[in-house]
Amino acid sequence: GNQKALTFAGAIAALAVMTGLAVGIGQLFHSVPDAGGIPIDDLCSILAFGFFGVKLLTDAWNMEDDGSLLDEKEEAEEAVKESSLPAWISGGGAASVILPPVVLQAFVLVFAAEIGDRSFISAAALSAQGGPAGGAAVFIGGITAHGIATLMAVLLGEVISKYVTEKQLAYIGGVLFLIFAASSGVKLAGMM
Repeated sequence: GNQKALTFAGAIAALAVMTGLAVGIGQLFHSVPDAGGIPIDDLCSILAFGFFGVKLLTDAWNMEDDGSLLDEKEEAEEAVKESSLPAWISGGGAASVILPPVVLQAFVLVFAAEIGDRSFISAAALSAQGGPAGGAAVFIGGITAHGIATLMAVLLGEVISKYVTEKQLAYIGGVLFLIFAASSGVKLAGMM
């Protein structure tokens, strides 16, 4: 119980920092001037969403049908056991006086795994499209989505992993990215 709460705290803190960085990058990109009436930030967002959609669908198509997410969970647990984290993270430093080592471990591992991934780039792309008000909405929505997903993973991960495969998640993600690309394209076409 307590271990799960501490893991959630470290993971959600890392995701909040990561989302904040992505929104900041998106806002910088939003400030890039349009090129001949074409909003570069919107165009890049559409291309990124389309790329991730096609990539996820291609990856799903090429995946074996044999494994549930339990295999993925076991691999992640093994990677955590084998990781040689610095002493200040694993409980031997001054930081562990302020925060329990599991919070620091979850923060560092989640941050390292998620920085620059699809959710990071998607948050930056959505922030770039939306301007300052959109950036705030992306930050709140991103943290909410990460919070729900992380809470589900911590509380229900073992149950969900028995019924859902990585391949199914890749198909769902690919379709969602293509929907984002299409809706962004329609919005851009309406602006031009």
